[in-house]
Amino acid sequence: MTDRYARQMVLPEVGPEGQARLARASVLVVGTGGLGCPVSSYLVGAGIGRLLLVDPDRVEESNLHRQPLYRTGDVGRLKVEAARAALVAYNPGVEVEAVALRLAPDNVAELVARADIVVDAADSFAATYVLSDACREAGKPLVSASIVGLAGYVGAFCGGGPSYRAVFPEMPARAADCATAGVLGPAVGMLGLLQAQMTLLLALGLEPSPLGRVISFDARRLVFGGFSFAGAPEPLAGSFPFIAPSQLAANDIVVELRGLEEAPIAVAPDAIRLTVEEIDRLSLGEADGRRVVLCCRSGIRAARAAGRLAVRGANDLALMALG
Repeated sequence: MTDRYARQMVLPEVGPEGQARLARASVLVVGTGGLGCPVSSYLVGAGIGRLLLVDPDRVEESNLHRQPLYRTGDVGRLKVEAARAALVAYNPGVEVEAVALRLAPDNVAELVARADIVVDAADSFAATYVLSDACREAGKPLVSASIVGLAGYVGAFCGGGPSYRAVFPEMPARAADCATAGVLGPAVGMLGLLQAQMTLLLALGLEPSPLGRVISFDARRLVFGGFSFAGAPEPLAGSFPFIAPSQLAANDIVVELRGLEEAPIAVAPDAIRLTVEEIDRLSLGEADGRRVVLCCRSGIRAARAAGRLAVRGANDLALMALG
């Protein structure tokens, strides 16, 4: 056994048996940005056997202050390729696979099936719901985190515990992102480290399990909080599934909530263009027996529109987040 893991193997919670468990574990990390960089670094450092990195983006100069896997010379490279190169150089004993792909409802099941534990580092509400639905279906644990500004949270869902929807059945009415609200590197790094810790606890099979727990962190006041949601019931209503364009059916009613300037070409040729405020103009009589699919960039407007239709009695609704 290499000396690389000697200091963590001294821990009674790890030891040779625990280290062997880590070496057998496979982890899917969705997103290789401010959360994904520290998660991946510490999982690889700990000797996780296999890491599958999924991210479609390329390194930008604005990423460098909070994504330490990348160097100035990586600007323009695919993030997953640059991350894989850095991680393999860090620990060549770990298998790291790079997939330059955007997570979507029509590829999530295949990706989740390839891992024992799933880490949601995408910092996208739509991605979190898509991953949670897939992990709940597959019985795989999901470690998810999100941060905006100087505050965020990390939690462990599914895998025998309640899903993300059990805690957050409805999407927020609005959401900022790092580009609009800003973020400090150490703040997002702290949440990424907590994700790595939760993932290692799950891989080691330690009790009490982190499943069913949320930890919050306020980097402005340096305060931790959190709560347990173990035993929370799954929602019966108010939560709507996400689908991909490839999953549209011929008789779906597609509502394009993006304006012409935002999306000159609608997601479907026969899509109806409406705003959230105009959604009540949609005739539910016409939708009888047909699914209504609501489309926007992030899924937030689509969820708001779906909520308004649900109040009117619509019950076959789906959302589409088109990026």
